[in-house]
Amino acid sequence: MKKLFVAITFALGLHASAVAGFTEGANAYNAKNYALALKEVTPLAKKGHADAQHLLGLMYYMGRGVARDYKQALSWHRKAAMQGKSDAQYVVGAMYYTGNAVPQDHKTAISWFRKAAEQGHAEAQHALGLMYRYHAAGLPQDVVLAYMLWNLAAANGNANAVEQRAAIARRMTPEQIEEAQAMSRSWRPGTPLPTRSRTGDNT
Repeated sequence: MKKLFVAITFALGLHASAVAGFTEGANAYNAKNYALALKEVTPLAKKGHADAQHLLGLMYYMGRGVARDYKQALSWHRKAAMQGKSDAQYVVGAMYYTGNAVPQDHKTAISWFRKAAEQGHAEAQHALGLMYRYHAAGLPQDVVLAYMLWNLAAANGNANAVEQRAAIARRMTPEQIEEAQAMSRSWRPGTPLPTRSRTGDNT
């Protein structure tokens, strides 16, 4: 089995918010004025604003405007993840997968990756596909599920998924590809992802 490496990529997608201060904080962050960003988002994060919690977690993770502190990063991302913020769910999953600031726990990582993936998060879909492809973290090896997940991730703009999908397709039967494509077409964001396929576990 090839060693898996899940790179944490942050697709912020910071949207304007009705909560005063967050837009200013996000704009300041994007302008690399991290001191102002910290001033604006910290009070909102403490009040439970998920986008602010995610951004604050990112600042701690990257050491932007604050001293780098992975435990604080995990704490703030977890708060946002519990509120359903898919970017934060992906980061929490990645931190559990790599054992960053928390004991390594692949089952917990999968749980968070799946929550994000079921919301249409491309990086989480790509990561979950890798785990099905390489029989990682206790998941069954299933090339059909891997293809399906990479198909979804590719549609959401993940370039790595495009490459992975092309590579695995060369090892699949027409029946397996047909099943994977049908599963991709029938799935809708916000619904559970399948955990097994009909033809994918025999490769």
